[in-house]
Parts: sequence; structure tokens; C-alpha cells
Amino acid sequence: MRRKIQQSMVLLITVTLLICCILFIAIVYQRNVEAAENELKQEADYIRAAIEIAGDSYLKQMDEVRVSTRVTLISPEGEILYDSHENEIVLDNHSDRPEFKAAIARGEGKDIRSSDTVHWKMIYYAMLLEDGNVLRVSKNIDTAFEQAYSIISVMAALAGVMIFFAFLLAKWQARRLIKPINQLNLDEPFKEDVYEELVPFLKRVDRQNREKQAAADMRKEFSANVSHELKTPLTSISGYAELMKNGLVKPEDMQMFSERIYNEANRMIVLIEDIIQLSKLDEHKVEQEKEAVDLYQLVREVCGRLAPQAAAQGVHIEITGEPVIYQGIRGILDEMVYNICDNAIKYNRENGQVTVWVGNTLKGIGIIVSDTGIGILKEEQVRIFERFYRVDKSHSRERGGTGLGLSIVKHGAKLHDAKIHVESEPGKGTKMEIIL
Repeated sequence: MRRKIQQSMVLLITVTLLICCILFIAIVYQRNVEAAENELKQEADYIRAAIEIAGDSYLKQMDEVRVSTRVTLISPEGEILYDSHENEIVLDNHSDRPEFKAAIARGEGKDIRSSDTVHWKMIYYAMLLEDGNVLRVSKNIDTAFEQAYSIISVMAALAGVMIFFAFLLAKWQARRLIKPINQLNLDEPFKEDVYEELVPFLKRVDRQNREKQAAADMRKEFSANVSHELKTPLTSISGYAELMKNGLVKPEDMQMFSERIYNEANRMIVLIEDIIQLSKLDEHKVEQEKEAVDLYQLVREVCGRLAPQAAAQGVHIEITGEPVIYQGIRGILDEMVYNICDNAIKYNRENGQVTVWVGNTLKGIGIIVSDTGIGILKEEQVRIFERFYRVDKSHSRERGGTGLGLSIVKHGAKLHDAKIHVESEPGKGTKMEIIL
């Protein structure tokens, strides 16, 4: 980056110097042409005054004096009456010359062009005399370009020196500009003063740092929670197995102890399956393809599987709505609906009710699950989708929950670009709405 900045600065300075040299040479050339024009006008005034005093004979007497200036006397018809270079060239009628026409029309005229006779670039000045003739004075202005061209070598030398110093200055300035960037601490991007132009970039870096830290904290918390959740059933299994191994269990209690071991092992299997599913959702490794899913039929199937659990708790399930087709991953949608309905049953009151509605809304396809359960405090509603977070901490394990169900719901919704809205009040139940 430093090298690119340095090269850009040197290139910019070089181009600027080149443009300045070209403009300077053009100005010098223009000033030389203006000086030649003023000189010609002055000479023409002197010659006119001399002709008015001494007549045309003055012109021939001055032939040897006017070496660099060409003097021509032209009749009103364009015929050449006198030319100081008549021995060198063949003269033709000059009535079509621009400076002659302007002098006849306005009293004076000028023009700059390559001469057809001497083949030089000339500046011409013509004035109308009192006798009707036109006096024209001309001079070679190739010398003006030569004078301008002669300073190119000087300008080139100066430009070379300036480019060398520009290179050293650019190198120093580039190092100075890059130094604060090289010294940036990306872990704490705003600890030191930075360039204003870098603020948007550093804000993104800072946000990513916070997100990484939050993810790291979440992984640590997740690992601790997984260890805790697995330790509890393992401890129970180990304890029961030890009692059975040492013959401390009565024969009539063997079935009860075996059942407890089975239940704890089953709880571990469910927990591990939920963890595996969350990991797949986190890493976007869900292998199922999207397909057309009838959500109303899906809800009926889920509620059918949960019917024995609901009956055991005395909870009535009601399904309403209409058939709707959605293009999604059936397995994930099934888990989302299952976990929400499962919670609605588990955390319901005795003889309570769960209502599931499926259909089209103004916002999109909706699945709404309402229950008459314990409800959720307002301050806890933002945390219910966190992993292992339980509203009813004292009875959650007794109810068989892993604390990962709503986390799976959140990740499933993200996978389908869905929105989740929760309305709840303690003691009055909960309504959870998924908009697909």
C-alpha cells in the first residue's frame, strides 16, 4: 500500500510538472508572437512616416538595413509595387491575402500563416496609406518557437530535479501516512486516534470483534450447560447401576430402578439429538432439500404425535385454519411446530387448552400456537430462545425439557427467513406466531 501511495504521488507530481512545462512553453511562444506583432506595427508606423516624407525612394534606400523584416508595397488592385525580397522570390497578385483585404476594408489587418513564397511561418501586418496603396510588413516567427523550444532543456533539467525531490518527499509522506495504519490494534480499533476515512472500516472490525466475543462466550456457556445437562442423568444412571450391582435393590424394586435408568438414558439421547441438530443448523449443514409442504397437514401430524402427552396432562388440543402450501424443509418445519406445541402442553395448566391455527395472513403464511399455560414474564420473553434457558427452572427437568427446543425453533426460522412473534402474560398463557 505504501508503494502504491508513493507511486501515485510521484505520478501526480510528474504529470503536473509536464502540464506546467507545456503551458509555460505555450505562454512564452504566445508572448514572443505578441512582441513580434507590436514590433511590426511600430516598424510599419516608422516606414509610413518616412514614405510620407521622402516618397517611395526611401524603401529602396533601406533595403540593406531591413534584413530580417520583409517590406511590401501593394497597389489597391493587389499588384506588388515594391518588395524588399523581390530578388529572392517570384511575386504574384496579393489581392486575396487576408491582411490586404482587412487593410483595404478597415485601414489595417494582420495574419499569421506559412508563406507560399518563402515557406516560413510568418506574421503579417498591413496598413492603408493616404495614397490608397497598402504597406505590408512581415517577419519570420519560427524564431519565436525556437526561443520557446530553447528553454525546454532548462525546464527538463528543473523538472528532473523536482521529480527527484518529489520522489523523496512522496516516500517520506507515504511512510508517514501508513505508519498509523500499521500501528492499528484491530482488537481495540478505537483505542488510538485514527483517520476519519477509516472510521466506517474500523466500526465493522469492532462489530465483528464483538460478535466473535459473543460467539466465544456463547460457546463457553453452551459447553458448560451441556456438561451440566449430561452430568445429571449420568449421575443418576451411575447411582442406580451401582445399587443394582451391589445387590442393594430388592427384587420387587428392580423394575422401577431399570425404568429410571431407561428414562435417564432416553433423556440423554434426546438432549444429544437436539445438540446435533443445533450444530447442523449453526453450520448450515442441513441436508434436506426444500419441497412443497402442506402446513395444515403437517400441524395435524405433529399434534397427533403429541396427543398422548396432552391427554396425560389433561390438555385439549384444537387445530383450526386452512390448507396452505409452503416451499420449505419439511423436517425442520416439523421440529419447529413440534417444539412450540410441546412447550405449550408441558407448561400448561391442568385441563388447559392448546389452539393451533394455520393459514394466510396479510404478512404471509402464519402458524399461531396459543395456550392457557403459566405464561412468560415480559423481561424473560427476549431470552426464551437462548440455549438451555428455562422459564420454569424448578420443574423443567421433571417435565422432560432439554432447554434447546426454542433455540431449534429460532434457527429453523432463520433458515426459512421467517419471523417469530411472542405475546405472553404470567398466569394467562402464551401466543407464539411464526410468519413464513
